[in-house]
Amino acid sequence: MKILSDKNNLQVLHEDNHLIVVNKRVGDLVQGDKTGDKPLSDIVKEYIKEKYNKPGEVFLGVIHRLDRPTSGIVAFARTSKALSRMNELFSNRETKKTYWAVVKNKPTKSSDELVHFLKRNEKNNTSKAHVKEVPESKLARLDYTVIKELQNYAALEINLYTGRHHQIRAQLSAIGSPIKGDLKYGADRSNPDGGIHLHARKLSFVHPVTKENLTIVAPTPEDPIWNAV
Repeated sequence: MKILSDKNNLQVLHEDNHLIVVNKRVGDLVQGDKTGDKPLSDIVKEYIKEKYNKPGEVFLGVIHRLDRPTSGIVAFARTSKALSRMNELFSNRETKKTYWAVVKNKPTKSSDELVHFLKRNEKNNTSKAHVKEVPESKLARLDYTVIKELQNYAALEINLYTGRHHQIRAQLSAIGSPIKGDLKYGADRSNPDGGIHLHARKLSFVHPVTKENLTIVAPTPEDPIWNAV
């Protein structure tokens, strides 16, 4: 049974006057969608309102998103100035994003750069990775290193250089190494909690206001496979 976040169990990784960074649990929705489920953004607002006894509406800007079945670092802006500057950092790729993934089949190379052209299918909410450019596709680039070999799986550390829809999931699937639990992209069975073994592990950037270098690391979820990694 997965434990979704609420304001009392929120895992805050960094907090200051301008930013708040949390460790998203599997199943948490970053921003409201058609499901009507309560998003993480609302939970963080409640947390700030209660902690700082703030009257009225709390400002919170969503800077980036993580897929619902994944876990890990999500950063929010607490001021409009921080939001616009963080949006610039993300769009100019001035942030360093590192992910961990547990895959079923160990890739043939222990480290490699993957370059594909991703085409999104809106109907079934997936992206397909093509080796050559196709109409309406977008360039997708990442590199990976195998960091641990487990009995039936391999753990990879991934550096993401473009932020495409389902990018890591689609690219790893394209090389025959689907992420554990990711039925959409070729895993043979789902995880008990409905999530996938993809975790936003580390985020490095220059603070938009104080200009200090920040590196934030998110602990992996509590489960036997992540614990083995």
